[in-house]
Amino acid sequence: MLALAVPVIAISPVVYAADAQRETVTPAFKEAIANVPGKTMTAVIVTYPPGAKTPPHYHDSAFVVGYVLSGAIRSQVDNGPARVYQTGEHWTEQPGAHHMVSENASNTKPAKLLAILIADTGEKNLTTFRK
Repeated sequence: MLALAVPVIAISPVVYAADAQRETVTPAFKEAIANVPGKTMTAVIVTYPPGAKTPPHYHDSAFVVGYVLSGAIRSQVDNGPARVYQTGEHWTEQPGAHHMVSENASNTKPAKLLAILIADTGEKNLTTFRK
């Protein structure tokens, strides 16, 4: 790994919120995938206050789908271009991809996304911040 690991997302009844300039991560659901033995789908709602950001991070072994529920989210994965995704749009991240930019594209309106992570069943560390 290129960076020190700090776990962030785990499904539990606890809501994660760092501070006013950061996102809030709320567990939505977690289900084993019946036709893909050994894999589990975990979903979280990520809520961004105006101007809030998530530090660069990666989802080591998880395939990720980000779906914008409301507002606009600026996202950049690996060395690809940063792009603003509007309500109803989505992107994907391959396992181990570095999510370099993930932030509310607005400084005045909140934004919210659904993140779905598909990983090995039993995987505890779904998100790791880069230091």
